[in-house]
Amino acid sequence: MDNPFKKILHNEELPKVLKKKVLDDVAMIKLSIDMADLFVVKYPSAIGDLLGGGGADDDKVSNKKKDNKNDK
Repeated sequence: MDNPFKKILHNEELPKVLKKKVLDDVAMIKLSIDMADLFVVKYPSAIGDLLGGGGADDDKVSNKKKDNKNDK
């Protein structure tokens, strides 16, 4: 089996249609990754924070408030 990449000429330019199709495919893949990140990672985390009454950051803030009250 021959390596097809060895057949590519260095000075030859790709057709604009092929270039547009490849760039559109890459953009669709990036969009799919962003949507998956939004709905699989960030959305459940946000819902968990809302339903759980906050995250670790809220605990730190409440502990600082308690410490400030104890200092007075």
